[in-house]
Amino acid sequence: VAELFAKAQAQAAEKYRGVKVKEQSELAAYREAFRAVGINPNKYPSSIEALLTRISKGKMLTSITPLVDLGNAASLLESVPIGAHAVDALAEGTLGVRRARENDTFVPFGETVAEAPDLGEIVYASGTTVRTRRFLWRQSELGKITPQTKDILYLLDGFSDRREDLERGCDLLAKYLTEVFHAQVKIGLITKDEPEFIF
Repeated sequence: VAELFAKAQAQAAEKYRGVKVKEQSELAAYREAFRAVGINPNKYPSSIEALLTRISKGKMLTSITPLVDLGNAASLLESVPIGAHAVDALAEGTLGVRRARENDTFVPFGETVAEAPDLGEIVYASGTTVRTRRFLWRQSELGKITPQTKDILYLLDGFSDRREDLERGCDLLAKYLTEVFHAQVKIGLITKDEPEFIF
């Protein structure tokens, strides 16, 4: 995983050196989607745009845990946002995309104090706990992956015209999870027509 993580960062650094990441075609759909739901992508870039922008400026990512590094490596290699959530921290084992409501709370990564998301913003939520704010912008401290985490839900977010990138990302994750971590893997696809995945 460490080798893959290093390779992914090196490839991204080479590909995005000296360019404006936010102007690249592979990120256009995310920026358009953000605008469509009222999120300013310049102020709140998607997680993949933030990662690639950092790397394009010569700032390499810090290793967190092998399972997080694996997700970040796949994200960089395919230029798609990938979030990792500890399943045992999900309320009733569910996670969904919806608009933020009254009584929702969000604990920023690295913090202990909860904040209230803006009403109506697009969030990933489990019960009243928001796991990711502003759709694909920032994950919560709650449900983060630690060395003790045993059950993980990786979310790859994308669009129908880049389905091959998403599939390659899934295949890469599945390969490493089974061969390196000896994990059992279940893959599902959520679309407008198939809005639910049972895991």
